[in-house]
Amino acid sequence: MTKPEVIDLRSALEYLRTEPGELVETDVAVEPEAELSGVYRYVGAAGTVMRPTRLGPAMIFNNVKGYPGAKVAIGILSSRTRVAKLLGVAPNRLGFALRDSVNCPIQPVEIGQEGAACQEVVHLATDEGFDLRKLIPVPTNTPVDAGPYITLGMCYATHPDSKVSDITIHRICVQGKDELSIYFVPGSRHIGAMAERAEELGVPLPISISIGVDPAIEIAACFEPPTTPLGFNELSIAGALRNKPVELVKCLTVDECAIANAEYVIEGEIVPGVRVREDQNSNTGFAMPEFPGYTGPANPSLPVIRVKAVTHRKNPIMQTCIGPSEEHVNMAGIPTEASIIDMIEKAMPGRLQNVYSAAAGGGKYMVVIQFKKLGPADEGRQRQAALLAFSAFSELKHVFLVDEDVDPFDMNDVLWALNTRFQGDIDTIFIPGVRCHPLDPSESPEFSPSIREKGISCKTIFDCTVPYHLKSKFVRAQFMEVDPKTFLPDFE
Repeated sequence: MTKPEVIDLRSALEYLRTEPGELVETDVAVEPEAELSGVYRYVGAAGTVMRPTRLGPAMIFNNVKGYPGAKVAIGILSSRTRVAKLLGVAPNRLGFALRDSVNCPIQPVEIGQEGAACQEVVHLATDEGFDLRKLIPVPTNTPVDAGPYITLGMCYATHPDSKVSDITIHRICVQGKDELSIYFVPGSRHIGAMAERAEELGVPLPISISIGVDPAIEIAACFEPPTTPLGFNELSIAGALRNKPVELVKCLTVDECAIANAEYVIEGEIVPGVRVREDQNSNTGFAMPEFPGYTGPANPSLPVIRVKAVTHRKNPIMQTCIGPSEEHVNMAGIPTEASIIDMIEKAMPGRLQNVYSAAAGGGKYMVVIQFKKLGPADEGRQRQAALLAFSAFSELKHVFLVDEDVDPFDMNDVLWALNTRFQGDIDTIFIPGVRCHPLDPSESPEFSPSIREKGISCKTIFDCTVPYHLKSKFVRAQFMEVDPKTFLPDFE
């Protein structure tokens, strides 16, 4: 595929305008509180969103009530095909492309402030009337959300000791005119470790939150250890995907950098020793809808970001996503695929055919591994590959193993293999008592007495591959190879 000339959110949107069916716009006035996400739920959210929903185009809301001149874009990455177009990669090769980018990183570079589009307009927290709630059209997903959530904020910070920088995406709730709360999944994000260390030292952690950026950055930011350990700047993956370094600029009020061509940048500090109840403004008991498809409980005690400034481009575009949508599946799932591909290919080259992080798992809980046994000695290696997958991505819960003649991206084909090449008593492998992800509501002692504490899970392998010595008895029906375009010239 030809790589598009995409360098930021605006060029990504312009490219999608040239691709039929990939982008729609509306000038109808919309409320950012719940209504905007309610609309897109029907237009194109998909993922683990409650039905009815569908996989559809990205969407721009040009008329957001209470925010004259601002726009909101949603669903940019909610289609695997659209992600592939934006990165110039075939959909079934995305995991491989990201794996290659991890192994050949291009580090970001810092540019002067005179060339930074993200600082065209500046609002300082010391200005009279400063209120980030009025400056940025941050939506809520549902009527019971704890507040407006920044769901696609690229958080950038630097470790107080090692001075290594990192970028990640976190759940960020607008709590007041100059205050945000931030949720760190325990033990799984580098900026969380940075904030913990800063708090031990009794100092604030400078942080920038860049909103509305090149989709390559949003995908790269979702890599996790062990593929990208502490000290690995994921912006270098985005640089490799574009074959040019990501440009950073020094913030105006804190000692940190931000993405130079972002639509919005929030500058601030994570304050040591200060905590806030996530739903202090709504008192609903809920946070926001998360990737498993449920609205998560509000956290009683979260770190606070004290905002120092908001900068943005002229006529800025706010970018958001629906928590359980296909957008999260792609952002989290494709890096997961890359991490698994890298680990398995290093251990047993030539056997792995592909990996798919299925939508039903929200991009984190479930993958399908397509594995080719090259000889009798490979029997059992497919299960070793599944164990490697759990090692590559700690939040993974279920692995489906299929043969090379099964399409891992077609869940009907995967379930066909489950029904015709699988026996539950011999092909199910349980690994109980393993840490997974705390947002899975079934991972609690209330659900099963075998679970000791919240976030512990039984990881499971479903081996739907044919035993090597029986492969000749499991040959799928072979059809004549023809070119359908001979009969239907417009066939795709």
